[in-house]
Amino acid sequence: MTKTIKVLLVDDDLKNSMLLKRFIEAEGYEVAYATDGRVGLEMYRQARPDLILLDINMPELDGFEMARIIRQSDKRVVIFFLTDRTDKVDRLHGFSLKGNDYIPKPFYPEELVARINERFESMTVGKEMDYRLGDTLFCPNLSSLTYAGETHSLSVRQTEILLMLAENAGKPVERDLILERIWGDASYSNSLALNVQITYLRRLLPDPRVTILSIKKRGYILSVEAVEDGSEAD
Repeated sequence: MTKTIKVLLVDDDLKNSMLLKRFIEAEGYEVAYATDGRVGLEMYRQARPDLILLDINMPELDGFEMARIIRQSDKRVVIFFLTDRTDKVDRLHGFSLKGNDYIPKPFYPEELVARINERFESMTVGKEMDYRLGDTLFCPNLSSLTYAGETHSLSVRQTEILLMLAENAGKPVERDLILERIWGDASYSNSLALNVQITYLRRLLPDPRVTILSIKKRGYILSVEAVEDGSEAD
């Protein structure tokens, strides 16, 4: 599985959160930490993580409310509730907010990491194929781009966007299709997020043979100048 997954841990229990943060980081994940829901919401907006580990009972803004706000515009980010509120009503409320998992405290860190691994192994790229795009090597299963001897890591979303374009190289890919598949809906805010990710991808593709073209009000085309043997994929 990819090790470029960004995790946001939001919990007011500083001591235990620091231990959990170090444990998750030791598994290869990138982890940011917020002490309450309000700070967590701001960090979410800035970092756009792939996974949020979210406590419920917090000052300023509780976990349920933070999840509700996020789900108004983002149905793609994975949310795990980590909480000592184990009543049926609370669990049902968590899932009604489109939480992806509800993990009662206390729990073993190994169990949490196993659930994270399982979730992203099923969601991230399952293809073994690497794509030769001009002089750039795109490895979806590693979430990486290699060009001129330099390798750059991609986020989960960037990997999924580029994979959709690479699978249809030379053909238009509809914006709405990308938005529905990767973010869960084609809302205005998600459309803006897609614009940002396309900008990032263009910066990560300095290869003059490779261009992401915009089709006005329609979508994108990954244009790849053919190599001599005409092969575009390994």
